[in-house]
Amino acid sequence: MDIHNMPDEGNRGNDPSRPTVYEIRIRGHLGQQWQEWFMGLTIVLQEDGNTRLTGAVVDQAALHGILKKVRDLGMPLLAVTIVGSGPLDDSLGAGTEHV
Repeated sequence: MDIHNMPDEGNRGNDPSRPTVYEIRIRGHLGQQWQEWFMGLTIVLQEDGNTRLTGAVVDQAALHGILKKVRDLGMPLLAVTIVGSGPLDDSLGAGTEHV
């Protein structure tokens, strides 16, 4: 599993009140029934057979909650990457299938 740019909780650029946007990659495709369970995250089914979850996460506790859900599904975690801060940029999912 790759972990990229994992800062301490207070490192969110110039504005600590803004959430951190993460990209979480897991092996396998999630079905549409999981959209509500991962509320607030964009679920993208990638052509390589993996799933990408992307969205703003308010703090480390919320991130751990998301990772716990991935674990509970029994799906291997491939990577956790910080992609920015603040609201999700729509360009992150370009060219892939959204659930």
